[in-house]
Amino acid sequence: MEMKHIGFIGLGTMGAPMASNLLRSGFEVTVYNRTAEKCKPLEQEGAKIAVTPQAAAEGKDVIITMISNDDSIREVFYGDHGILATLQPGTTVIDSSTISPGLAKEIAAEVEARGGSFLDAPVTGSKPAAIDGTLVFMVGGHAEVIEKHRDLFDSMGRLLLHMGANGSGAVAKLAHNAMVGIHNVALAEGFSIAVKSGVPADKFLELVKNGSAGSKQAELKGQKIIDNDFSNQFSLALMLKDLKLASSLSDSTGVPSPMLGVAKSMFQAGFNHGYGDEDLSAVVKSYEDWIGRKIGGGPADTE
Repeated sequence: MEMKHIGFIGLGTMGAPMASNLLRSGFEVTVYNRTAEKCKPLEQEGAKIAVTPQAAAEGKDVIITMISNDDSIREVFYGDHGILATLQPGTTVIDSSTISPGLAKEIAAEVEARGGSFLDAPVTGSKPAAIDGTLVFMVGGHAEVIEKHRDLFDSMGRLLLHMGANGSGAVAKLAHNAMVGIHNVALAEGFSIAVKSGVPADKFLELVKNGSAGSKQAELKGQKIIDNDFSNQFSLALMLKDLKLASSLSDSTGVPSPMLGVAKSMFQAGFNHGYGDEDLSAVVKSYEDWIGRKIGGGPADTE
């Protein structure tokens, strides 16, 4: 079977390792990033570099986008050098960004009107899973299109879940990340109650991991919090963006979401204090300020 030619647009925390895994699987990949410097490591791995999104997309079998927000996605698709201007019939567009479901449906209609296929395929797993090729994809779109490109998904992830029609992948991601944000705030709050009362953080984390309060976030972020390691795997700013999108979705559906509201407020507070570029687990820093010490020991960084 002839090897697919891929255009990959967006080389941030997640996009760069995803594109790298495609290269390692033998696909021909052309990359574009607004900050061109981020293309150089992938060029050394064999990628071609494009100077516009349109150039990255032209003549490709599949275009994959991994962009940070709705406004940037609109620019990539609708801008002066955007994808849609020269999109060829038969092209498949896979958007792995976390964007609003309405925008995902809008772009799907635009792509299909030009004879292409569209999959909204956001991911969960953060930076380590992107590097290891163990991401989980939640995909909206036609089943036959998914199966046609399962080889690409298998190169970047360990699991693909078909959620339904276009837009359903975006919905699933926002509902999922609402829970991620809530779980992170719950972990920070539990840590703070225990540590302020004299319980060692490491012992409390061991309890959480083995008790009924256990969560994936406790496993992924608990030790980072104890170690005061907020190196970015998925930024607090991006989580705040996702929680705002999830809040808009819950408002549009009429679903009460009080816990989402609290989590969004806590991440907003962290962002306002300048933690946006740190890992999302840095939401705990507001709690550390309140209790006057770091979860892992030592005084908190109070202003």
